[in-house]
Amino acid sequence: MAESFLIGQLAARTGRSVHTIRWYEAQGLIPGVARDSGRRRVYGELHISWLDLMDRLRRTGMSIAEMREYTELVKQGSGTLGKRQALLSAHREQVKAMIGEWQQALTLLNTKIDFYDEWVASGKRPAVKGVKAVSRTGSAPKPRRPAKV
Repeated sequence: MAESFLIGQLAARTGRSVHTIRWYEAQGLIPGVARDSGRRRVYGELHISWLDLMDRLRRTGMSIAEMREYTELVKQGSGTLGKRQALLSAHREQVKAMIGEWQQALTLLNTKIDFYDEWVASGKRPAVKGVKAVSRTGSAPKPRRPAKV
């Protein structure tokens, strides 16, 4: 027999507040929540995994609307496997792009910290080495062609 528990127990097991769990449920992001004879929500082990998934998707920037869409597809059953896969694949591409942007930001921070480390250690402002301007898209600006005379 699968273990079941009430919302307070789910909150304790997941580290989320009762309010947060109710919010997720109100947003349609927790499928398959049953109620007992006293109309209290009853959760199972799968709800713990589901909350972890929803939390990860949210942290990676997936919108609530996309999370709802994914949840609805899951509730519709195995006939939606391809749609679920496509939705998650598209989100994965967005996450990869975000990771690339964060990697560029981290590189810039590391360069700046190294600059200050050298300055603090030597007491003199270091010369700026090989600085290349980077646009907001993360690519170096295109070189301009010389004007025709």
